[in-house]
Amino acid sequence: MAEIVSPLPGVFYTTPGPDKPPFVSPGDTVEAGQAVGLVEVMKQFTEIKSDVSGTVASVDSESGATVVPGTVLVTVDEG
Repeated sequence: MAEIVSPLPGVFYTTPGPDKPPFVSPGDTVEAGQAVGLVEVMKQFTEIKSDVSGTVASVDSESGATVVPGTVLVTVDEG
């Protein structure tokens, strides 16, 4: 299992915008480099990308949650 963590403090978003589908959901296949969410800091949005390919095991942080560096956002089952 690989944990995708927040590299910076801010607010985590699971969707690219209101009324948009989530970047990933449990059971989805992800590729290395694929966006799995956004972290917003002072109106600046940073895409959070997967470092590994595999299947999303869980989305560990809720959309709108405040995160700090190291907070687990998404867990991926590699393979």
